[in-house]
Amino acid sequence: MEKKPTVVFYPVDGMGHVVPMVELAKLFVRHDFAADVVLMHSPTKHPSFDPFVARVSASHPSISFHQLPPPAESVDDPSSQSFLYSVRPNNPQFLKFLSSYRHESDVRAVVLDFFCTDALEVTAELRLRTHFFFSSGASDLGVCLYLPTMHAAMDVSFGDLGDAPLHYPGLPPIPASHMPSHMMERENEMLKKMVRMFDRLPDADAILINSFDHFEAEAVEALRSGVCVPGRRMPSVYCVGPLVVDASGERNGERPACLEWLDAQPLGSVMFLCFGSMGSFSVDQLKQIATGLERSGQRFLWVVRAPPSGEGANVILHPSEPDLDALLPEGFLERTKRRGVVVKSWAPQVEVLNHAAVGGFVTHCGWNSTLEAITAGVAMVAWPLYAEQRLNKVFLVDQMKLAVAMEGYDREMVTAEEVETKLRWVMESEGGKELRERAAAMKEKAAEARREGGSSQLAMLEVIAKEIPELKSN
Repeated sequence: MEKKPTVVFYPVDGMGHVVPMVELAKLFVRHDFAADVVLMHSPTKHPSFDPFVARVSASHPSISFHQLPPPAESVDDPSSQSFLYSVRPNNPQFLKFLSSYRHESDVRAVVLDFFCTDALEVTAELRLRTHFFFSSGASDLGVCLYLPTMHAAMDVSFGDLGDAPLHYPGLPPIPASHMPSHMMERENEMLKKMVRMFDRLPDADAILINSFDHFEAEAVEALRSGVCVPGRRMPSVYCVGPLVVDASGERNGERPACLEWLDAQPLGSVMFLCFGSMGSFSVDQLKQIATGLERSGQRFLWVVRAPPSGEGANVILHPSEPDLDALLPEGFLERTKRRGVVVKSWAPQVEVLNHAAVGGFVTHCGWNSTLEAITAGVAMVAWPLYAEQRLNKVFLVDQMKLAVAMEGYDREMVTAEEVETKLRWVMESEGGKELRERAAAMKEKAAEARREGGSSQLAMLEVIAKEIPELKSN
């Protein structure tokens, strides 16, 4: 029997990378490709990872998963950024897998996570056509590609510049303070690693982005013009998104109680507060949020996670079950039970955002959450926490006009007064109404991009026609 043409996908281990990579694999499957997702060994593993793989394997038999064995070289860094240092130690195992697998399957190309630039050595040795998948937006890609140029031209740290504007091609001015925290010190080893890594992104045959042309038109134009990599070749850029999980496939089993509660709420009346799979707040901040919610008078659905153990941290990988009575103000749950629901740790975010009762979304600005809000047509209140989320806040608020900022996110505490004020503004003011209307309009543009003849659908066809070899590589 003739073998199906196969594309191999190689993400880093974070759920925010694996999930959109799998959604990209599904696009290839729809065009009659087989997809193999190779999972590198990592010292950290999100608790929802194995159930996610099991669900995808059951529902999409053309997508297979392969777990690499532990590398000979130890990966000791247990931090949330460990994937930056996991790629190179996994190279020998990845090479061994690809060398064997390409003899069994008709491997046409490899799609690497954009953090997997070290794996270019493997695909180059095997002479396999190689593309990067950028799971964040075109604007973030512009920052990454231009960072080596900016770093070489500067002799001070971003952390020394305060809120001074940084100017990236095709993007609004970015306060230096909004660069990711691990990039603040010029001599930081993490920053040096990322500069080297991003300097290799143009070595790919093409770059696929989880966005769509209309959403980030200025950034996409800048990328394609080559101004982000002065003096170098710019690979072809394809916006193939928005790639988001189908709401119907996000959960198994009974319908969660929070959705039943939403069914009984008026249209567009509920504020949804959720901060991703790792976002977390201190007890004091949780109490401020609760007080603001209560004073606002707005209906709400709030996902609360246990506080992090580290002082000042807002990231937690393996949360414990939150004790709501201990974390929230005394009597809060009873006083607000007629207009609000607090959910422990997790809610079916895609289904919640697509529910007609939801009128606004307080979000950490992670890219997956951002696209889920865009495709649902829900206005956002931006409360960035870590990684590139402050950059996304700038783009969403200043350039796309699809979010309003929760002031104080860059200081020690967001006050109850700010939470109350911002929720009232989104739900009751004329400005909030205009924000919600822009969000609804962008939802239609996102749907257009994914329909037959839309920009993202045509981009995917172009990827297959131009970037995937017709004959098996030898």
